[in-house]
Order: sequence, then structure tokens, then C-alpha cells
Amino acid sequence: MHITLALALGPRQALEWSASVPQGCDVGMVLSQLPWRLHVDEQLASKLQVSVWGRAAQADTALRDGDRIELTRALKVDPKVARRERFNAQGKRTAGLFSRRQR
Repeated sequence: MHITLALALGPRQALEWSASVPQGCDVGMVLSQLPWRLHVDEQLASKLQVSVWGRAAQADTALRDGDRIELTRALKVDPKVARRERFNAQGKRTAGLFSRRQR
């Protein structure tokens, strides 16, 4: 099986590794085989979230050929809150559906 591991270190900073692993491999086995820990300190490694194609995964999650394992940092701001704050800062007349003038 061909598996890809992506590690998001920061905004616009991503590393990727590709590996061929035996059939029936799980997420934990792939994480132990690839050298991603060389690029992060122990504190950050404990906070990373694991997902397969953007869906949360555990170490015992079975993998299929072509899967992409993603190690991502936790969100600092809820996207809904960030959007609401941007909308309030721009003003309701200059953002989104309200930017067009009604005649």
C-alpha cells in the first residue's frame, strides 16, 4: 500500500512523506516508521491531532491504499467566531450579501 503522511508545523509550513507499507497496516504503525518526530519537539508532538483525509483517527485505525495521514495543530480560534469578528470589523454594509446596494 502507498501511504502519505502530512505534517502541518505552522501557517503555510507543511512537510510530506510517502511510504510503502504492508497490507493491513494501521495509523500507529505508519507513525512509528516515518521520521516525522525529527521535525517537532516532544511538547508539540503530544498536542498534534491525527486524521485520515481530514477525519479524526486513532492509532488503531486501519488504512487503505492511497490514504493520507495528517498531523495538524489544534485550532486557535473557532472558524465561526473568526468569521463573525471579521464581519463586525468590516461593517455590515461592506461585507457579503449586504455589499450590494438595493434600488
